[in-house]
Amino acid sequence: MIKAVRGTRDLLPPDTALWNLVESAARDVFRVYNFHEIRTPVFEETQLFARSVGEETDIVAKEMYTWEDRPRAESEKGQSLTLRPENTAGVVRAYIEHKLWERGLNKLFYMGPQFRRERPQKGRYRQFYQIGAEVLGGADAPAIDAEVIEMVMTFFDRLELTGIELDINSIGHNAPNCRPAYVQTLKAALEKVKDQLGADSQRRIETNPLRVLDSKLEREQPLIATLPRIADHLCDDCKVHYAAVKRQLEVRGVFFKENWRLVRGLDYYMRTTFEITAQGLGSQNAVCGGGRYDGLVELLGGPPTKGIGFAIGEDRLILSLREIGKGATPQGRDVYIAWMGQHAYAAAVRAAKDLRRAGFSVELPTAELKFGKALERADKLGSRYALILGDNEVSEGLWTLKTLADGTQQKFTEPELLAFLRATKG
Repeated sequence: MIKAVRGTRDLLPPDTALWNLVESAARDVFRVYNFHEIRTPVFEETQLFARSVGEETDIVAKEMYTWEDRPRAESEKGQSLTLRPENTAGVVRAYIEHKLWERGLNKLFYMGPQFRRERPQKGRYRQFYQIGAEVLGGADAPAIDAEVIEMVMTFFDRLELTGIELDINSIGHNAPNCRPAYVQTLKAALEKVKDQLGADSQRRIETNPLRVLDSKLEREQPLIATLPRIADHLCDDCKVHYAAVKRQLEVRGVFFKENWRLVRGLDYYMRTTFEITAQGLGSQNAVCGGGRYDGLVELLGGPPTKGIGFAIGEDRLILSLREIGKGATPQGRDVYIAWMGQHAYAAAVRAAKDLRRAGFSVELPTAELKFGKALERADKLGSRYALILGDNEVSEGLWTLKTLADGTQQKFTEPELLAFLRATKG
């Protein structure tokens, strides 16, 4: 028997109802903040991710699904392609390629699968799903940062997700007297304790010292707690910007906690970074991460452009919702049509069409069933009502509607039936 590949899984009913609920809520919230949906290909040129995510990152070095696309003809060139491990790079590529700034399209959101070849565990899959948004262009005003964060928190509030915590930080920018100076100070401090760190942290001292602050190894935590903090090394402009972001969040009633270890290790990230965690997910409890990346568009060949965005891990979000009892409810049918006799079948087809047009979910069996079997089938499908149509009902013009929860029956004309169902739909 062929099974789903390790690290992937099928999303089945009724769970898909919860996924649809989450995505519908996201679309509603993004709409009122004037964001527009973008859908990019699930694979791109490998170089896009090598340049944007970074050659030294674990994502590019170890986790991407990459292959050589062979030419179909001698006139074509082969190229290296990669299933997207994240979606910001693709959105930025599309923004540049289509010059979306000329059309006033600078607030974009996306939903869809991403792919990373990593060890599967709770809430982490090789095909996983993200909901994200990007603001490209305009100013780097602190109000923009705060509004983006407010939008994410509004989305989680819409879902009634409890126990969430927002962490924020500023990582400065790439001027010599700001983050680069801090990185050198941090590197010097790490060199002094290098022998007490694990292999990954030792490697990162050379490749990306900021990433050491992300370490989850328990034995490294006391050492990391003594390291220099970036807040003490921000330039004056970044200090002012960070203070303004915090004020803007307070004005919006968004509660936050400052976390000096919250960093983004790539050069194009700057100033505001944020992360949202949720309950019930163990150590892998982050459901959203984001930050400002004012250098990314330029890095990928576009004009100098301000940018900020975030990505929500939908898989983890769904898990967290289940932990607080917001699992999917099996979706039953509104009406099951139990018809008996060929004369009744034509009426049943017409009834099904009229009910569906009115917005009701209807199950119409293609073959006649005995009355008891029909009701048994209606109950198994979770139907609310059984519409009973036999020769008598058709000749009298009075249709029998049985409420399956309590077994009560009522007779209606066809117009009365629609009026009753509309009045009781909830």
